[in-house]
Amino acid sequence: MQNKFKGILIYTKIYKENDLLIKFLSDSDEIISGIVYGGLSRKKRSILQVGFYLNFEVTSKNNRPLSISAELSQPLISSIINDRYKLNCILCITSLINLSIIEGQKVRDIYKISNNFMLTMYKNRNWIKDFFIFLFKLLKIIGYEIDFSNDKKSKYFDLENLEFKEKSSTKTVEFPYDILSKNTKNIQFSSINLVFKIFELVFTKYHLSNFNLRLPNQYHLFKKLIIERIR
Repeated sequence: MQNKFKGILIYTKIYKENDLLIKFLSDSDEIISGIVYGGLSRKKRSILQVGFYLNFEVTSKNNRPLSISAELSQPLISSIINDRYKLNCILCITSLINLSIIEGQKVRDIYKISNNFMLTMYKNRNWIKDFFIFLFKLLKIIGYEIDFSNDKKSKYFDLENLEFKEKSSTKTVEFPYDILSKNTKNIQFSSINLVFKIFELVFTKYHLSNFNLRLPNQYHLFKKLIIERIR
């Protein structure tokens, strides 16, 4: 049985001497994994890069692992190949996606928000705000919504109860509305730190802890790049 998908490659690992285990986020909002036989050949390996958009053909047979073949699809990553910030951002978000849903699970709109952000990042020079908004959208679709759009009258955010508050306490931080607003031109270093802090707390405490997982190294590396650039 064969099925065709468009998707984003989010993970690769050597499976056997010349084969590659891959995972991709499909346009049907699933993570699908399987084996690309001969995936380590020069021709196939050149397109089997994390973050690439690919057209996948998935073949299932008896109880064997899924067999996957792939070919390049638009948009091509060549347009950002010399931009280390965008390249590291791709590694960051693909690693987060890989930890956000498990294989066989469907999470509505996860492909849509990932694709929309990546297209924005590819085309625009100023995209870091879109990255932070993507982080909150990711939390929302996996069940941990922080509805900052409806709570602008509440200045503080409770890190323990994940609620907006009108008064500060030892559990609250001042929510960084400015960095999530398209009208704000200047990004404050303190706001960037707060966005990362809130995302990490929610994603780690309420999601990753359920699977005994940690934030991926690719996330930490990209965070370090951004903080060093803004500081």
